[in-house]
Amino acid sequence: MAAENDIVLIYMEDTPVSFARVETIRADVKKNWFQITLLMLQIPLQVITWILKDDYINGEIFYMDGKKMKLEKVVCPEQDQIPPEVPFSNSNSTEKTKKEKSKDQDAEIISFADVKKARQKKQETS
Repeated sequence: MAAENDIVLIYMEDTPVSFARVETIRADVKKNWFQITLLMLQIPLQVITWILKDDYINGEIFYMDGKKMKLEKVVCPEQDQIPPEVPFSNSNSTEKTKKEKSKDQDAEIISFADVKKARQKKQETS
């Protein structure tokens, strides 16, 4: 069951529509129903409260205004499943390894500052 501070992915009609953080889960006056307060992680931020059975909070499909809905708890992938970060390349560095050169033989990384300097130099000469 999703718990407070968990991140959930909200599906509508089998399409993921938004992420939300579970703020609170409290028992409702109806037996076996809960008030789940969600912080919608979108712009603008919005807090909503839904009244759901625990099965629905656990990922079972439910209907809201005739639309099929589902909550899915987001689990952070293991570190070895996350692609390694691409190392930062310094645009001022003129040395590249053979591996880097073969990957981007015609590519050159330049900074916005270098582009601005080149434009200024071009304007001065013309």
